[in-house]
Amino acid sequence: MSGIRPRTAWVTAMAAALIAGGALNAAPAQAVAGTAAATDGAYAFAAKLDIGAGKRSCSGSLVDKQWVLTAASCFADDPAKGFRVAEGAPKWQTKATVGRTDLAGSAGSVTDVVELVPYEGRDLVMAKLATPVAGVTPVPVGSTAPTKGEELKVSGFGRTKTQWVPDKLHGAAFTVDSVQSDSIGISGLRTSSVCKGDTGGPALREAPGGVELVAVNSTSWQGGCLGTAPSETRTNAVDARVDDLNTWVQKVRYRTVFPHSPWNKATHIASGYFTGGSAGGTRHMDMIVRWIDGEVTLYQGADDKDARHPFTAEFQLAKAKSTWKYAKQITGAGFGGGSDGLVVRWIDGELTQYTHVDQKGFHGEKKLAPAKNKTWPNAKQITGGRYTANAQRDDLIVTWADGEVSLYTDLNTKGLSGKKNLAKAKNKTWPHAEQISAGEFTGKKTADLLVRWSDGEVTIYPGVDTAGFHGEIKVRPAKSPWIKATVVTAGAFVANDRPNDVLVRWENGTLGLYPGVNAAGTHGEIKIVG
Repeated sequence: MSGIRPRTAWVTAMAAALIAGGALNAAPAQAVAGTAAATDGAYAFAAKLDIGAGKRSCSGSLVDKQWVLTAASCFADDPAKGFRVAEGAPKWQTKATVGRTDLAGSAGSVTDVVELVPYEGRDLVMAKLATPVAGVTPVPVGSTAPTKGEELKVSGFGRTKTQWVPDKLHGAAFTVDSVQSDSIGISGLRTSSVCKGDTGGPALREAPGGVELVAVNSTSWQGGCLGTAPSETRTNAVDARVDDLNTWVQKVRYRTVFPHSPWNKATHIASGYFTGGSAGGTRHMDMIVRWIDGEVTLYQGADDKDARHPFTAEFQLAKAKSTWKYAKQITGAGFGGGSDGLVVRWIDGELTQYTHVDQKGFHGEKKLAPAKNKTWPNAKQITGGRYTANAQRDDLIVTWADGEVSLYTDLNTKGLSGKKNLAKAKNKTWPHAEQISAGEFTGKKTADLLVRWSDGEVTIYPGVDTAGFHGEIKVRPAKSPWIKATVVTAGAFVANDRPNDVLVRWENGTLGLYPGVNAAGTHGEIKIVG
């Protein structure tokens, strides 16, 4: 197998055996005597890599719509001398087949690998695809270290005991023999082995809830593989660990979708179905970001329940130094008849409604309040949500500088209509509301209101309507770290189901996603930037 490094004496001996066996002619790896895993499209995240038009063949795993995690040795000039690979475009043209566990079929997609991002010190590389893969759910990267004696499922598109170039993905059970800081030693059960073509393939932990990626095939003795000497019976292999590299994987995968850095320049975030998604559909909510220089970016929601990757594409709606640098507040809202839109309060007090927003820009501009009016310059926060029984259009909640809280019902194309006071001016509570966002967390008939207070407390007001607030739920205590949450928005980013998720841009420029926030509080943070 390619990608050998003399880390210990037995690995060095393994390298010598592999070189003598001509392992450098093709990158190895596949489970001998393993069963075909292509039935019903199982393990559709598995990738077959053709490097240099047949020069080498490797396996890999789709860990993101546009990234495959595989072995760096697949791309090394001379894998016998190490797996170091330069970051950037691969030296040889590389094509990745993903979502096609039976290569004789037509499922999935075939696309070029356009960029390599290696991990220093391990036989690992992230390979960026020219186009995102649709219809295939990426495999999650595990976060629990493998243990000695644990059984893992190893798979790949490499040779078997009888086939030189198999058409189907194969898999077999392996036992963890040893655990090092950067790798694991494994051995095949029932004469299974890792063969040429399996390099970069996944070692998976199987559980009732699904599978997760634990390690990546690196080196092997290849005992029993077609083309290996009959006297070679060893089925041991070494895999590069990935369970401790979640942060690195996320940083690589999201730099495509989130190119702006640092994120402390993101001043406003709005959520909504702007790109054709809808509640109950397959595509989740999108996100609109206004940056400090006036640029506006639309991030398209994903079409699977991968909380680590909620957005799959980006569109520039306004360039830097545009008039959007004068936007003081923005909120997404639905006005009926197509994609969601925005309500914008400008620095001069003008209030504008865009009835629809999509990849091509802003549509249906309506002036709800003129510039230099005496009322709207005093608006502190705004959020659009379904607070009345109207099934077609959202309503608008506004907190004012003097503490008053107002509900404007039915945001139709004619402008603002009925106004209801939810809290009187000069009260002692609402002047301390720093961030508000509409969301559906509790399953009430109308939307809830999430509030981040100046002391760091976070509160949910369930089922707000024209009659006011109906109780409160504290999801974060006062003096919590949320005091540093500078931008907060809620939406269906992971799935089109209740409860909604909460997206937070922190003071230090990182971006965190809290999936499924409900009356019991938040349930872990997923850092998607930083």
